[in-house]
Amino acid sequence: MSFDNLGLLNELIRAITEHGYTNPTPVQTQVIPPILEGSDLMVGSQTGTGKTAGFTLPLLQRLMARFKAGERRFVRALILTPTRELAAQVGESVATYGKYLPLKKAIVFGGVNINPQISALRSGVDIVIATPGRLLDHMSQGTLDISKVEILVLDEADRMLDMGFIHDIRKVLNRLPKKRQNLLFSATFSDEIKRLADGLLNAPKMIQVTRHNTTAEGISQVIHPVDSRRKKELLSFLISSQNWKQVLVFTRTKHGANRLAEALKKDGIQAAAIHGNKSQAARTKALLDFKNGTVRVLVATDIAARGLDIDQLPHVVNFDLPNVPEDYVHRIGRTGRAGNVGQAASLVCIDEHQLLKDIERLLKRTLPQVIIEGFKPDPSIAAQPIPHGRMQQRSQRRPHKQFRR
Repeated sequence: MSFDNLGLLNELIRAITEHGYTNPTPVQTQVIPPILEGSDLMVGSQTGTGKTAGFTLPLLQRLMARFKAGERRFVRALILTPTRELAAQVGESVATYGKYLPLKKAIVFGGVNINPQISALRSGVDIVIATPGRLLDHMSQGTLDISKVEILVLDEADRMLDMGFIHDIRKVLNRLPKKRQNLLFSATFSDEIKRLADGLLNAPKMIQVTRHNTTAEGISQVIHPVDSRRKKELLSFLISSQNWKQVLVFTRTKHGANRLAEALKKDGIQAAAIHGNKSQAARTKALLDFKNGTVRVLVATDIAARGLDIDQLPHVVNFDLPNVPEDYVHRIGRTGRAGNVGQAASLVCIDEHQLLKDIERLLKRTLPQVIIEGFKPDPSIAAQPIPHGRMQQRSQRRPHKQFRR
């Protein structure tokens, strides 16, 4: 099937073609027609499946159906995302595919000066892409009215709940008009997601593009057992000896990301860290340098990496295993996107054996283990298991009241 068969506007087809795409991905094929029909959707889709274009294209077309030039603009579509990076990515998608349409957008998130956002909103926009906290800031200041929204999109809803945004989301929902189209996208369908969907969606169509908590077929996965104190040395060895040119590395903490990036630079490997304590400008620069090859290794925490859109990323490394098994799926989903192949390596010390078991239980498979010569773990070292579990991880992620994403 081609995009021409989906009933999209010529202006959208033109923008898609210029961007180099000819055929829709499976998720796009399944979600675009029902969105154009005005249906509510609940979509299960992993990262890298093309879901952003899947909702952006029909959303733009539905807005154009009732667009009248010269009329006063008001917010007709609201797209909520969990992180700044994902908001920026969605905003880029709206700009790319809406290139030949007269619709205007505003991207709203914290960590940057609010005044340019206020100016953009006051000039009149059709679409707002926002993170929950900063959206509420604008609403409380009276700089944003969402009372006429026609289409609501919750992107990566599972991540928003994991980050403690459920109360912010409910506040936003209370200010929206009752009659609207609702689109919910989530990599996983937990009981909490289902409860949210029950109160949000009206007779939704259910679309599951990939099986629950599965990883892309194009990703090769390997575990490298190693002592905790030698992880940095092993990572440096792997990058150098195998000549990896572009590597996304995950750590458990922000401080750990900083320390690892500095250690790699001392080994002559250009690296940068990206996490919530970095300014938006620093995060944007680090990502740009990583994409253009100036930086070879990008070290990130889970939250900061959410929404990163890096075409054909060849390598992902779990320097630390995640506390929540589903995050393993999200992490390695950064590679092997859109049919490309990728490699995911995890450096696992004895303390993380229970976390590894949890991941393998989720995946319903045992991951292959390869001991790198010279890095065999010391059998005399006793394990000090890392606390794990979804509830604890959620409580750690819950943002302080004064913090707005």
